[in-house]
Amino acid sequence: MARKRKAVTKSSGSSKKIIAYAMIGVLAVAAVSVALFARSTPATDPAEEQRIKAIRDFQARFCGSEDQVHSTAYVSEFRLPSECEMPLAVEVDGNQVWYVSTKEGLLGSYNTAEAKFEKENQIPSWPARSAPTSFSMSWAARADGSGNIWFTDERQKALWKFNKSSQTFEVFSVPANLPAGIDFDSNGNIYFIGVQSRSIFVGDISAMKNGTSEGITEITLPLDGFQGIESNRITTGSLVVDEINNDVWVSLLAFQQKGQLFKYDLDAGRVEKIVDLPSDLSSPVGMTTDALGNLWVTDHGTSIFFRYDNVNGEITKFVTSVASPRIYGGTTPPNAYTLPYWIETSPDDGALWFNQHTGNKMARFDPEELVLTEYWIPSQNGYWAAGCLPGSTTCGLSNGLQFSSGENGQVWFTEWTQNKVGRVDANKQVPISVSVPESVTVARGGVVEIKVDMTGSLDFAGRMMAASTLTPTGMLGNAGGIFSEESVSIASGGSKTISYTFSPSEAVTQGQYVIMLGAGNDEISVMKAVRVNVV
Repeated sequence: MARKRKAVTKSSGSSKKIIAYAMIGVLAVAAVSVALFARSTPATDPAEEQRIKAIRDFQARFCGSEDQVHSTAYVSEFRLPSECEMPLAVEVDGNQVWYVSTKEGLLGSYNTAEAKFEKENQIPSWPARSAPTSFSMSWAARADGSGNIWFTDERQKALWKFNKSSQTFEVFSVPANLPAGIDFDSNGNIYFIGVQSRSIFVGDISAMKNGTSEGITEITLPLDGFQGIESNRITTGSLVVDEINNDVWVSLLAFQQKGQLFKYDLDAGRVEKIVDLPSDLSSPVGMTTDALGNLWVTDHGTSIFFRYDNVNGEITKFVTSVASPRIYGGTTPPNAYTLPYWIETSPDDGALWFNQHTGNKMARFDPEELVLTEYWIPSQNGYWAAGCLPGSTTCGLSNGLQFSSGENGQVWFTEWTQNKVGRVDANKQVPISVSVPESVTVARGGVVEIKVDMTGSLDFAGRMMAASTLTPTGMLGNAGGIFSEESVSIASGGSKTISYTFSPSEAVTQGQYVIMLGAGNDEISVMKAVRVNVV
């Protein structure tokens, strides 16, 4: 069984803002906050009015559009104990769910055995706590072998450690710019990267000292493949330690320009492999490995995630469902991406989990059966998607930016702009199973019929769904596809077969693609991959 891996589109205007806010952690409103909040002036002063307006605007966007928590048959939400926490990093360790408040500088926990929030521990230094429109992105949290919680602090360029036994904090200055993803090797050494760095950073925990950067080594990555690209656009995406082969995999990218994968051999102490990614996979961010040693990567510039076969070097692309029209007030724009973000391997069953940043879903992918199950996050914030009215709670995104998979099929995620954490219960029975042919072949300008067989394990009513790797959005592009029935109802224990007719035009480039076929409703979707050879 695979060890748990934490990983550390072209979009509409709203999606571009999300990328800028979440990936870089730079906000215009935060940038002006120093000037606005450096002094207090009478309420009649225009500057004071501007200050009050900035606070209200910030709270509307980032502090949760409503107090109410929502649930579906598979997803439950929990509102955090403090106001406007802006939770991000999260780690499940046994029956404790740990999360970091990027606004208030708190390390909180939820006890799953007792179903309650426990003490929120105040991080000793967190400048954003005293600035009404500021925060520090904490992208990663991990528990070490002793149950201590490590997490990143972007603003202070720091790595924090919470000692579980003494209930105290230690802080380490790091050379990484905007520190992010974290992983440990079998010897307990800690590895991390920075969102605006181009190196691997290694911490020898036995040599690290509180308040210093001692014990931390920087391993610079070669940038030869990024010639002609401004260096400030080049960044590491995430990393994952492959304990079986004693390697560290790292992604490097210039967002929507170029992507590479690096394998750093820990035994040899050198970069052993550099993988140049195709031009349409230029934003590799999340990374994990499966039980066979394959590398799985999410492309945070599209709706694509992909497998890299470490033996033969083959890349196989898969795709999420097309972004839901509910995100945009009723109609999905033609350039809407779901932006698969971070990805990790479940400690339960080896399934892959990833979050869809602008798809407003949590997703589970079976790497053997090639089945994608997507769970809708029931909260939405209208400030975060095009076509929504500000303040809408039935349009927009929850900004579920980080997650952690635990035991018993539970996956916990944070809702950064909703002041909530959420839980997916993957042990609950999904309503349908889907079976399709492993592969089909069709000529350009031709037609092929694909049978989609579905069996109901529960009563199910929904709609047929298709998505393809023909385009980065999951849409069909220069191809046509139609189901024999668009709506589907299946009784528990029943079955149904629906035909999908696929017709690539002459404009489609010859090659191998993947089409995801299945069905879904407002809570869940189940889709299975078909390899399509276009000749």
